[in-house]
Amino acid sequence: MSADGKGFSDLRRKKIKKVGKRLFRGSLMDFLSSQSKIPDTPVLDNALFPWAENLRAQWPVMRDELDALLERRAALPSFQEISPDQARISTDDQWKTFMLWGFGTRMDFGCELCPQTAAALEQVPGLSNAFFSILGPGKHIPRHRGVTKGLVRCHIGLRVPDSPERCLIQVDDVDCAWEEGGMFFFDDTYPHEVWNETDGYRAVLLFDIERPMGMPGKAVSRAMIAALRRTGYFRDALANQRAWEERYRAAMA
Repeated sequence: MSADGKGFSDLRRKKIKKVGKRLFRGSLMDFLSSQSKIPDTPVLDNALFPWAENLRAQWPVMRDELDALLERRAALPSFQEISPDQARISTDDQWKTFMLWGFGTRMDFGCELCPQTAAALEQVPGLSNAFFSILGPGKHIPRHRGVTKGLVRCHIGLRVPDSPERCLIQVDDVDCAWEEGGMFFFDDTYPHEVWNETDGYRAVLLFDIERPMGMPGKAVSRAMIAALRRTGYFRDALANQRAWEERYRAAMA
């Protein structure tokens, strides 16, 4: 693509993103909130998700598969390499990712390398996104918000430094510290911020699920996600993911 073409594409994506955020965070967000079958709070009780404990209990095998990936940590992509929109909150190489699902699309390469994690995730109702999220020492992710109330986010701690007061996420005004084998759910449309002020690495399994809602809300949310999948926000990220997979596969050969 020419420089002019890329510039036009970037401008179009920014415009679409701006309009999309205005739409998702306006009346549609209020509508989805009204349709929710669970509380509209920053952090949610694990007991609201009956399947969660069975998933959480499988964290040791998830960590084993993560550890195998971390042997080649430098080769893992930074988040903004896959999703350029993340460059507004992270520009260095201290936030690494390893994708397993993206807006309902199974990333076969990632799932082949992490078959037990993939098998566990396949049992999760309404799974949308899933990836290993790895923060390097000293990493800070500034305050930001997700775009849709139609999803709920979960973290399962896999590798966590020993200092919980120096490695945490704040969702709205609620501080959540990770624990290895611990799990918590939160609504990422609330402003949230992340710190790893330690010398160690923090790694979690991050995944998004459909928010339990009444049928009108569920239908609207799914239509919103389907529309998002047709934009550069998703399509560019998918292309970047496929390109990275090819490079990684070649390096492994």
